[in-house]
Amino acid sequence: MQNIEAILKQFGLEIPKEQAEEFRKTFHENYKTVKDYEKLETDRDKWKGQAETAEDTLKKFDGVDLETMQTELNTWKTKAETAEKDYEQKIYDRDFSDALKTEMETVKFSSDAAKRAVMAEIKDSGLKLKDGKILGLSDLIGQIKERDASAFVDEQQQKAQQQAARFTVQGTGRNAGGSGGTTIADIKAIKDPAERQAAIANNLDLYGYRKE
Repeated sequence: MQNIEAILKQFGLEIPKEQAEEFRKTFHENYKTVKDYEKLETDRDKWKGQAETAEDTLKKFDGVDLETMQTELNTWKTKAETAEKDYEQKIYDRDFSDALKTEMETVKFSSDAAKRAVMAEIKDSGLKLKDGKILGLSDLIGQIKERDASAFVDEQQQKAQQQAARFTVQGTGRNAGGSGGTTIADIKAIKDPAERQAAIANNLDLYGYRKE
């Protein structure tokens, strides 16, 4: 698009150089080009559209009490925050249960009921999960064992019972000591304490006791 000076020159009119700047300033203050008008129309249509949209939006609030609307907005905001917290808590509880289940695989319980009771107590204890680990879990299990040892398997006693079975003559139910000539000296020579206790328990007749 030609500027005004070029158009004037085509018709034999030329603006002196020393007046060119003043001419351009005066022209632009008083006249608009076709391009300027096209931009003005575009801007006009844009703002007109936004004004109509705003008007339509405002019409939706006709007769609406602003205080009531604000109360409702606050209510929904609270519901959204509560829902988010509930979701986060459910995820945390799931991760805690998974971590606890993994930890309990290394603990021997006397029964399934005892295991469920201990796990429920741990969940209600307020221990926190961090990086997949339950903080303070070992200490709490130790406290529960002191308070209710029957909920757990006594590994030392279990080992003694297993050793006792080794001293029983298969198929007879009689102690090897009663029929095989085991002596008190033999029992004293057993180095493993659990095995020695098992041998004593299965050879009480050597110590003057009789099994009923």
